[in-house]
Amino acid sequence: MAHRMPHLAALLAVLSLLGTGAALAQPDPVATRKEGLKRMQGHLEAITPVASAGGNVRETVPRTEDMIAFFTGFPALFPPGSDNNGSKALPSVWADRAGFEAASANAVNAAGALRNAAASGDAAATAQAVRAMGGACGACHRNFRGR
Repeated sequence: MAHRMPHLAALLAVLSLLGTGAALAQPDPVATRKEGLKRMQGHLEAITPVASAGGNVRETVPRTEDMIAFFTGFPALFPPGSDNNGSKALPSVWADRAGFEAASANAVNAAGALRNAAASGDAAATAQAVRAMGGACGACHRNFRGR
């Protein structure tokens, strides 16, 4: 038993350092959401011409899956007090949290419909789904993002 104590102490020391490192390495939610939203805009900008040209929209499915994943976790990127660092989030994000979460859920649903349209290979349906996704983004911006 005594020969295990140094190993246990070393393990606890390593775990303690890892915990400290994790606390220090937590990303800034404002920077994370800004980067993610730019990526989402890039996805829409990449999908639009493919769908409009009647191209192979199936190739865009990974982009739509990233959109679904991002918007599913979107509300978590707005913890209380994250209205700093150049954030354009309006106070309504926190004051009307249910409305904000509903807007995020609408974006998830629109991204899911976009994925389904792209996966079907139907370029016209994908173009329509891109417009619906843009509408979901715009609806959220109107209520929860300042200019």
